Amino acid sequence: MSQEELRAGGHGRRLKHWRPPMSGPNSAGNVGTVLARMRDAVRNNAWVGAAIEKRAANGVGVGIQAKQVWGTPEFRALVDALWLAQIKYMDADGVSTFYGQQQLAWTEWDEAGEVFARIRARRPTDGLPVPMQVQLIESEQCPRDYYGTASNGNAIRQGIEFSSIGKRVAYWMYRSHPGDVTWMDARGNELVRVPAEQVIHLYRPLRAGQIRGIPRCQAVLVLINTLATTRDNVAERQAIQNLFAGFYTRPPAAANDSILEESKAGVDEDDTPIAGLEPATMQELPEGWDVKFSSPPGAGNDYADFVRTELMAFCARAGIPLEVLTGDLKDISDRALKLVLNEFRRLIEMDQWLYMIPRFCQLVREAWFDAGVLAGKIVVPNYAELRDEVTAAQWVPQGWPWSHPVQDVDAETKAVRAGFKPRSDVILGQGNDPEETDLQQKRDNERADKLGLQHDSDGRQSKSAPSKASAPQEGNNDQADQ
Repeated sequence: MSQEELRAGGHGRRLKHWRPPMSGPNSAGNVGTVLARMRDAVRNNAWVGAAIEKRAANGVGVGIQAKQVWGTPEFRALVDALWLAQIKYMDADGVSTFYGQQQLAWTEWDEAGEVFARIRARRPTDGLPVPMQVQLIESEQCPRDYYGTASNGNAIRQGIEFSSIGKRVAYWMYRSHPGDVTWMDARGNELVRVPAEQVIHLYRPLRAGQIRGIPRCQAVLVLINTLATTRDNVAERQAIQNLFAGFYTRPPAAANDSILEESKAGVDEDDTPIAGLEPATMQELPEGWDVKFSSPPGAGNDYADFVRTELMAFCARAGIPLEVLTGDLKDISDRALKLVLNEFRRLIEMDQWLYMIPRFCQLVREAWFDAGVLAGKIVVPNYAELRDEVTAAQWVPQGWPWSHPVQDVDAETKAVRAGFKPRSDVILGQGNDPEETDLQQKRDNERADKLGLQHDSDGRQSKSAPSKASAPQEGNNDQADQ
């Protein structure tokens, strides 16, 4: 293909000022400034904060659960019980559960573009179900501007140490966050080498070879900041517009006269009398006097459309529909809303199953299994050889609510009966465990049988057999035969 055919590579009047540099995936040098502005926007901009929070609510919800897959039923039950007991003690900071850490990791991932989790080994005497915990660490604690050569000859790039074959072998981190006021105390600014086996680095690379993450909303950060400034200016203009005022103009012959003496409420800096307005007041003006009222500018007829257009651009890059961000469902049908939600859920599921679950949740579980086997809490012969099989888990995110419960349930029922999908997939789609659901149904049926109850929800009852109330009457049969 010749150069003339690539129109985007031209240098004409429209493109002569568009000359971006040829940059690599790790060449951005102002990520620290972008990250600081992003964190400020999350704290102080309602739209940015809501976008981050609602994406985490849909991506994690009340928690992504894990169910043991490998082993006998007894072994799976033991592992599931031990894992459930560990959930509440997983946070090394002691402020949340593992489900809360999932939510915080997702929030940090969206906000800063990445988050680190350090596996912390604990003593058997610490009283934990399994002697290990997880500590979440923010992006700034691993300095992006740290380049060098380690004492062993390994290259250090953006705070990450690589071996001669490009494998991550360690992370260099400050002892405390560089933004804290105590950073200079107690050796907080000292860099510590943390082996890569103890660190989980959750980020979404946007280019091949990218080694650090960048904030999700960085491309629209300037846009949303400008919109927030515009909104503040319009709010001030509206406040000025509500400062309703009237002005008396007097004829030249009454240069020293005033009609405000009786209703005077005060004077301004040059002793001009000022009067207040009261409801139902009638004022008779002397001959030659006139009154005029101020007409401050309003927000403009196109302000709402402008804000909506700008928010649509922000939402497109932030990965959240405008309707979900703002709650504004004006002029949108149920069918259109369902299409929007389906697209949003596809994006969330991509982040769940390509990054959050395999690169954070599963790695934490594998480290938990390692600590459990070493501590003798979990007994698995030949664990080193079977580690991948033993640590495999069935991860169950919180289910999506049905948009139209009657129609959606009917569609799922028909799909299962037609063999298009297994019943377990329907249960998993609601965030439930199929085995636990079957056991609960069994217990419900046994209790109903014991009490002599019969419910339509009992799958053992035939739905096609006519009930006594629908059986034809004898008289009706005779009449039909005639």
